[in-house]
Amino acid sequence: MSGSGAEPWGKNVLVEFEDGIAWVTMNRPEKRNAMSIELAQEMVAVVDALEVDDRCGVFVLTGAGDSFSAGMDLKGYFRASDDMSFTRRMRIYRTNAQWQWRQLFYYPKPTIAMVNGWCFGGAFAPMCACDLAIAAEEATFGLSEINWGILPAGIVSKAMSVLVRQREALYYVMTGETFKGKRAAELGLVNEAVPLATLKQRTRELAQVLLKKNPEALRTAKNAYKQAAELSWEQAADYLAAKSDQLQFVDPEKGRAQGMKQFLDDKTYKPGLEPYKREKK
Repeated sequence: MSGSGAEPWGKNVLVEFEDGIAWVTMNRPEKRNAMSIELAQEMVAVVDALEVDDRCGVFVLTGAGDSFSAGMDLKGYFRASDDMSFTRRMRIYRTNAQWQWRQLFYYPKPTIAMVNGWCFGGAFAPMCACDLAIAAEEATFGLSEINWGILPAGIVSKAMSVLVRQREALYYVMTGETFKGKRAAELGLVNEAVPLATLKQRTRELAQVLLKKNPEALRTAKNAYKQAAELSWEQAADYLAAKSDQLQFVDPEKGRAQGMKQFLDDKTYKPGLEPYKREKK
């Protein structure tokens, strides 16, 4: 699928395509990209559409202006849903969870969170759900919920527990203290922190590395890792063996056979950081 005239973005979410990269931008800069009901609804449609859009090989999530996202919009999300019936309010919560982690966590395409500025509260969920994350050194992170008399809910506390050690996670959950991009990298919350001036270029370089890989192998490898992390050793061994066999069956490039042939028979490939030579379709 390529682009059509009915793309579901353009208001609360912007999408720009660049040589296989889809730059997906939360677009409420006047609210520091706080996530409203309307943004959640639009993002669900955007994430769904890009899954089958050939212009998107790597999905990069970021925010407009000087913020990634200030978290959930207190007025445009919580206050707006307070007076709804229980059924409608639960539907709104499911919509928000849908894009923030249910879609992104096992997305078939590689995902990168590019944290360009303020990242607070609920914004931790989609950031952590992305496969990889690059932050600006100048970015400010925080779980400020405790200062409001509430807790990091949704899936935020779970996301923190997966990526950050307990003592460190609890420190920020319990104090609400903010921290910068370098600290986020030290915690393992992001892969690395770079100066804001080079953030987009570093993210682009990482996306370009991923675009060179066999997409079916990449999809299987990243999602198999996430599934195996929840299994026992014996279950993981069985699961990963099955996924390896399945990959050979479903991979249209027949990457394993191509790599073996180029290495063993043709002597044209030496395994390392670069992938085997992929044939253009």
